[in-house]
Amino acid sequence: MEKRKLTEKICVGGVYIGGAAPVTVQSMCNTRTDDVNATVEQIKKLQAAGCDIVRLAVPDMAAAEAIDRIKEQVSIPIVADIHFDYKLALAAAERGVDKIRINPGNIGGEDRVKAVAEACRARNIPIRIGVNAGSLEKRLIEKYGHPTAEAMVESAEGHIELLNRYGFDDICLSMKASSVPLTIAAYRLASERFRYPLHLGVTETGTAWNGTIQSAVGIGTVLSEGIGNTIRVSLTADPVEEVRTGIAILKAAGLRQGIKLVSCPTCGRTQIDLISLAHEVEKRIEGIDRCITVAVMGCVVNGPGEAREADYGVAGGKDCGLLFKHGEILGKYPYEQLCDALLDLIEKDS
Repeated sequence: MEKRKLTEKICVGGVYIGGAAPVTVQSMCNTRTDDVNATVEQIKKLQAAGCDIVRLAVPDMAAAEAIDRIKEQVSIPIVADIHFDYKLALAAAERGVDKIRINPGNIGGEDRVKAVAEACRARNIPIRIGVNAGSLEKRLIEKYGHPTAEAMVESAEGHIELLNRYGFDDICLSMKASSVPLTIAAYRLASERFRYPLHLGVTETGTAWNGTIQSAVGIGTVLSEGIGNTIRVSLTADPVEEVRTGIAILKAAGLRQGIKLVSCPTCGRTQIDLISLAHEVEKRIEGIDRCITVAVMGCVVNGPGEAREADYGVAGGKDCGLLFKHGEILGKYPYEQLCDALLDLIEKDS
């Protein structure tokens, strides 16, 4: 893991992005924003799953006017996702949104950009400039022939210049594409070119299975190079799955602490139903907020060694398994009792 690349720092409703702040996890509600009850309910589920910041679609004035009612009922920072209509940005700012996602170049004349910049500056509301390979300006497609990392960075430069022109510099950037290699290249170039914090994500990744793989490769690669300050995993799935996946990516990259499950692949030596056991343990430890490693191993080849290296673990034998704690064997249990014995041990030490 390379040393984190320091950027400027922004504050989103009390949560810092950039500088030396931890990498945060974001998601986006898929409810209608003007359905306040449904949106609040989903935000609370996202927060319970570990989400740090939540974005809401603001396609019309009804959505913008719901923001203050939503914020009254939740404690997590709220981002307004706005396209084209600067009046929606002004309305969201007036109602206390914590951050705005907008592209200054597509909201109309410079007077409109100035109005949004002044409204956000007056309220200390940062703006995320969201560059997307699928919606680059026509002039850039004509110049480069197709979406490239250079085209995406040039798009960002144009949007930044518009905000800077009116004294606004409280900026975060995203450089998303549905192509993982293009996404990686764009973030690498943006990290070299800009000092702003970077919001990482691969867009339009598909369903949970495919999207998790693409996001892990794209976001994980960039994070491993020390690039990135906040992430959003985009999945065609329940947004809670985006949060769970994002947290897992941060843990895998060594950027977030928490409970870690280690389990071996099965093979012909395995004499217990390891797959079912591993899934059951994973399910039951999910809500445990401790920085520990739990090993679920299948046989005597690598199992005892890996289990000894973990804080807690089991290593399977023939229809049974050994229970370990910090390398010490605590007992031998029938397969049917292994999960309960492991969880009892973990909970007893909590």
